[in-house]
Amino acid sequence: MKKTVSMLVAATMAASMLAGCGSSATSTQTTQAASQGETAQAETTAAAGESTAAAGETTVAAPAETKDIDVLNVAFVPSREPDEIVTATEPLKDMIKKEMLPLGYNIKDVEITVGTSYEAVGEGLAAGTIDIGFIPGGTYVLYDDDCEVLLTATRDGLSIDDDDPKVWNENKPTKPTDEQVTFYRALIIAGPSEAGKAIGDKVNNGEALTWDDLNALNWGVMGPTSSAGYIYPALWIQENFQKNITDLTHAVQCDSYGTAFARLAQGQIDVLCTYADARRDYEDEWQGDYAMKNSIWDDTNVIGVTPGIYNDTISGSKVSKVMQDEDFKAAFKKAMINIGNTEEGKKVIAIYSHKGYVEANDSDYDSARDAQKLIKSLRLDQK
Repeated sequence: MKKTVSMLVAATMAASMLAGCGSSATSTQTTQAASQGETAQAETTAAAGESTAAAGETTVAAPAETKDIDVLNVAFVPSREPDEIVTATEPLKDMIKKEMLPLGYNIKDVEITVGTSYEAVGEGLAAGTIDIGFIPGGTYVLYDDDCEVLLTATRDGLSIDDDDPKVWNENKPTKPTDEQVTFYRALIIAGPSEAGKAIGDKVNNGEALTWDDLNALNWGVMGPTSSAGYIYPALWIQENFQKNITDLTHAVQCDSYGTAFARLAQGQIDVLCTYADARRDYEDEWQGDYAMKNSIWDDTNVIGVTPGIYNDTISGSKVSKVMQDEDFKAAFKKAMINIGNTEEGKKVIAIYSHKGYVEANDSDYDSARDAQKLIKSLRLDQK
């Protein structure tokens, strides 16, 4: 798929300003899901002017014979609460079995797990203990020596898509559209704490933010391979303030976006980094589990918007036994595209805000590689 002009310009500008950034992956355990499935994440919107995509079809030859697969290990990153993912993706097990059988593969068991971190899923793919990973582009490019991208997710576009955070605040709440997109943005969202309200008011009054404004805040970020929760916000900070995300005095890493939004509601953090527009996914929890009086839209404001980010991937391990079979990979891509085209399948993958899947190219994620290089350079320069 072609990158849009805005993405190319953003990547080129970032590359000219910095030198690249990476992170040391943290190897953590992957939690087993009981027989109740899983998935995680939501990051949904296209950068202005970016092209849309519709789920397509792949051609797979009719099988000469059926091959038995004892176990297919599938893992999801914990971009939402693991229990939510486990419950939502339980039906995916039988869907995969059903779709793969006429394509020549009798899968006896589909085992779904949620990683304890994004890096845990990447490490599992690299080690071959995970066959298939639902991972963001930032995680994929960090582990692409040992895994390959198979599919890219499509998502609903959003009613708001602008570089100016004030536009997001003036037109909230953000709504989905029928347009299918393969890009989304990251947002820096301020919460209801005293400092969060003050920074939101400053943006809405049209005042320029300073580094001192940002550094005085308590930040919530995701793991260093999270595109929306770390990498692209880091580039936003560098491009706008010539500082590193690691220069922030008060920043804590959250294990999931649910945790981050809970901390934002409680005033433990003033701002968080997330996908656009994650507030749609936590609207009920805000006044329910988090016991807030006002709606999430009344209590929060966008203070920063990043350029577009290429959508999540379904990636396969290069070293697991199952994924050595090229015909299996072609069949699995066909199966997931088919699942994404059914109403039942759409309900399952909605936990990630996925609407369907299209075949992916490794080069689609070159901008994510540039971002990782920039982050790595920033860290090296800091030492």
